[in-house]
Amino acid sequence: MGSLEGHKAIVTGGGSGIGAATCRRLAAEGAAVVVLDRNEASAAAVAAEVGGTPLACDVADGPAVDAAVAASAEAMGGLTLLVNNAGMGRSKPLHTYTDAEWRLITGVNLDGPFHCMRAAIPLLLAAGGGAIVNNATLNALRPLPGEGPYSAAKAGLVNLTMTAAVEYGPTIRVNCVSPGLIATPLTQLVIDTPEWLAAAEAGTPMARAGTAEEVAATIAFLCSDQAAYITGQNIVIDGGSSLPNLQADALLRTIMTSSEVQRPAEA
Repeated sequence: MGSLEGHKAIVTGGGSGIGAATCRRLAAEGAAVVVLDRNEASAAAVAAEVGGTPLACDVADGPAVDAAVAASAEAMGGLTLLVNNAGMGRSKPLHTYTDAEWRLITGVNLDGPFHCMRAAIPLLLAAGGGAIVNNATLNALRPLPGEGPYSAAKAGLVNLTMTAAVEYGPTIRVNCVSPGLIATPLTQLVIDTPEWLAAAEAGTPMARAGTAEEVAATIAFLCSDQAAYITGQNIVIDGGSSLPNLQADALLRTIMTSSEVQRPAEA
C-alpha cells in the first residue's frame, strides 16, 4: 500500500520534466492523478502512462483554472492534493523585458499558483484536509542575472506558500520546494553543453545535476502523512550548490593568491 493511497491529486505542468515525474511518483504511491498542462498532447501521454486524467489548461487564465479544478474534482470524486509545478522563464537583462513579457512570466509563475490554490482550497477544506506543494526555484532565494521576472515571481510564491500555511493550518498543509539545477527539458542546453555542465558540477557539493525523480520524491513526501508536522516550509533541493559563501570565497581566493601572504617554510 502506497503512502498516498486514496488521495486525489492535481499536478500542473504535469506533461513534462518535474511535473511528469511527480505524476508518476504520486500514482505509484496510490494517488489518483489529474495531469494538467497547457500542452494537451503531453498531458494525455503522461495521463495514459499513470492511469490518470488529462486536462489542457493555461494556469495564467483564472476562469479556465476554476473550470479545470472543478472538472478534476468531479472526475476523481474530490480533491486532497495540489502540486503547483507549471512554470516558465526567460533570460535577458532586466531593463529589456517588455510589459507583455513581465506579465507572461509572472502570470504563469505567480498568478498561476494563486489561481489554482484559490480554486482548490475550498475543495480541500470540504474533504477534511489535504496538502499543497508549490514548486519555486533556488533563484527565489539567490538571484540569478537575467531572470528578474522569473525570480521575483518565484520569491512571491515562497511567501504565498507561508501565508497559506498560516491561514489554512491545521486543516491544509502548504509547503514549497526550490530546486537548483535539475536535468529537465528546460535545462537541456546546460546539460548538453559539457563546459557549462562541468562548471555547474564543480560548484555543487554533490558534483552533479539533480533529477526530476529526486524532486518528485520530495514532493510526494510533503504530500504524505510522513510530513504531517511540516507546513510553511521551503525545501531547497540543489545538491548543496547554494552553500558556498561567495563573498568569503572571493576574499579567500584573493588572499591566497596575494604576494603579501606569508607562506609557511617547507619542512
